[in-house]
Amino acid sequence: MARAKFNKLHEKLQLKEFKLNSLLEITKAINENYSIDRILNIYEYILREQLGISKLMLYSKQSEWRCLLKYGVRGEAKKINAEKDITHIKDITVIESSSVSSLNSFDVVIPVHHKDRPLAYLLIGDLNEDEIRISPTIKHMPFIQTLTNIIIVAIENKRLAKESLEQEVAKKELEVARQMQALLFPQNLPSNNRLDVAAKYETKQMVGGDYYDFFKLNNEEYCLCIADVSGKGVSAALIMSNFQANLRAHIKYHKELTIKDMIHQLNTDVMNAADGEKFITFFFAYYNCTSKTLKYCNAGHNYPILTNGKKSIQLDKGCIGLGMLDEIPSISVETIPIESQMTLFCYTDGLVELENERDEAFETERLINIIHNNYDLSMSDLSEMIFSELDRYKGDLDFLDDTAILGCRFF
Repeated sequence: MARAKFNKLHEKLQLKEFKLNSLLEITKAINENYSIDRILNIYEYILREQLGISKLMLYSKQSEWRCLLKYGVRGEAKKINAEKDITHIKDITVIESSSVSSLNSFDVVIPVHHKDRPLAYLLIGDLNEDEIRISPTIKHMPFIQTLTNIIIVAIENKRLAKESLEQEVAKKELEVARQMQALLFPQNLPSNNRLDVAAKYETKQMVGGDYYDFFKLNNEEYCLCIADVSGKGVSAALIMSNFQANLRAHIKYHKELTIKDMIHQLNTDVMNAADGEKFITFFFAYYNCTSKTLKYCNAGHNYPILTNGKKSIQLDKGCIGLGMLDEIPSISVETIPIESQMTLFCYTDGLVELENERDEAFETERLINIIHNNYDLSMSDLSEMIFSELDRYKGDLDFLDDTAILGCRFF
């Protein structure tokens, strides 16, 4: 009697020691940052060699349910649909007779949950009751569940750490892209006795598809432009950088091109670059200081504002956006006389479409009023003023889109 009691106590101590050592071995592997494969090998050894579980499948939920580990099975894995067949199981369940025939080749299903969210399911079968003199294996399912939980959490943490690292790398790459894109914009805009030019740009994401530029052809002739690619983010930024390179090449190396010719050529460039998937709205203006004339073409862009501080007109002559059709059917170019102290103000749709908390758009009329009410400011100060008004208008909301402004006062 005493001997039997001693043996039973010894078995309990042996079992506790086994469980403790198993947990320590797994914890050590995790703390020393072993690979997932190596951790799973240790886990398999404990279950197969020490607990006598000769048939096993471990499913884990990542982007979808995936079998992380299996042994002792043949065609069962292909037949089981984890999402459909086992996700309804909330507790350790002995399989006696399941309506899912593929589950009947297993003995027990052990779920692993985090709060109410299932993380993993362990299916085991062909239990061997003779290993390390363990009484019926079913008694040790909570330990197996705990061990599986530790394994799954470790794998999940490794996955999240990898995703975090990848996101950090992507963030750094985007930051480099943002810095590179900033170099595409003119670094020094003129402010002298002929012109006062200023611009400001706020991207919705780290890189964007808005673009403005200013060109000095000689002491008498200048060009300026503003453009907006459909869409946002990296793809829009790549299309825009290609567009900017083509535009500058046309202006620098093809000075004999008329504005109409250049618009036709840029349309072809955009079609080739975007393959019809995106288009660009574009406003281009040429100014001659001697003749005091502004010649422009508006390719589907928001109408720039030309004002003397009291009355304004919107520059709407031009054509459809670039890249909308293989060939632009017609192009209009308008020439306007410029008086001293007139201001040309260009912007992208992110400005006028910005909404407040009542879902009301900022709109062009409000922009014109701000320009007229602050007409004595320099272009740089006016640009800052406009963005301050945009911040006040949107409140705690984010910018809906990339937003760029380009202002030019003529003297």
